Order: sequence, then structure tokens, then C-alpha cells
Amino acid sequence: MYIDLTTLHSYVVDKVDITNTYSIPSEYFSASDVKKLDNIKVEGYIYLSPSEDDIDTEQDSIKCKIEGKMLLEDSISLEPVEYPFSIEYDDIIEENCKKNENTLDIFQFLWENIVLEVPLQFTKVKDFSKFKGDGWKLVSEDEITQENNPFSELLDKMKEE
Repeated sequence: MYIDLTTLHSYVVDKVDITNTYSIPSEYFSASDVKKLDNIKVEGYIYLSPSEDDIDTEQDSIKCKIEGKMLLEDSISLEPVEYPFSIEYDDIIEENCKKNENTLDIFQFLWENIVLEVPLQFTKVKDFSKFKGDGWKLVSEDEITQENNPFSELLDKMKEE
């Protein structure tokens, strides 16, 4: 979805409101761990700010707050889980703006910022006892550091020194 910036670039308005709720198409996140990105709430606007290189020129900038929930696959149970995120953004948006077309691809902009919030691993599993098999079991970090740590003797010796 493209946002028209013609009125901003022709100085008819001093900012373009982008406040809306967006659902990002799956082609943006199909190669990631994200399964769904719906109802992403964006509150903010696009404005012109002085360029850092040349004071006489202006560049497209955006100030917004992005909130929502992404649907991820649980790292342990592989069940779908919701992961909330919130992003405050106030910066230049040159990479996503097409100057000659006076447009901004809002989906591309949102995805490029949301992808930074995707955790490498995420789980809501609290009870690890049901995740076991023949000769293996899943243990929490607390269990491994306290009970079953094969390096506990070495750690004790290091503490003594």
C-alpha cells in the first residue's frame, strides 16, 4: 500500500497523517518465523525535515508509534503464540520513499521495522516435563545451572580461587 506524499512535497500540507490499522501481506514475512501480522496500529505522520547535508533541502521524515501482535511459532511446543511489540520511530525514511513517484510503501516501511522486533526464540511453555523421549528430556536453564550441570565442580573450584 502506497501513501501519496504529493501534497507534502508541494507544500500544500505540512504533514501527512498515517494513523491507521494495517494488515501486512504475507509476502513480506513469508521467509521469516512470523506467521501472521494483522491489526498493526500505527499512530503518526510524515513530515519534511531539514537535510543534515544541505540546510536548503528537505527530506522525508516520519514520527510514529507502531503497536501490535505478531503470530509466531513457539520455539518448544511449535504451537502458534502471540508476541506483542511496540516501536517508537522518529527518523528519515529515504530508503522507502520513491521521490519521483511521491509515494511511500507503508507495508515495506512497517515490515523493515517490525522484523527487528522478531525474537530469535520465544516460548510460553512453563512445564517442561511433558517434553521428553527415549533417553532425553527438556530441562529449563534453572535446572541445568543448579542440578544437572556437568561443570558444577569446575565452577566451584573457580569460585574458590
